[in-house]
Amino acid sequence: MDGFFPLGFALIVLVLFLLNIFTSIWAYRDSTRKGNSKEFSAIMLIGTLFFPIIGLIVYLVIRNDTR
Repeated sequence: MDGFFPLGFALIVLVLFLLNIFTSIWAYRDSTRKGNSKEFSAIMLIGTLFFPIIGLIVYLVIRNDTR
């Protein structure tokens, strides 16, 4: 039972990390698919990588305003 908590915690951290990677890639691809520049898409990628929750919320708010 002592090894379960660290293993469960590590699994949760891994899932959150992978979710962050997937949402960042999605934001980049969605931005380029909408016709935004590569620079704007790269900024969205970096923003969602380093600020996962806030960056994703900001992108979802401005994604329809761009263009």
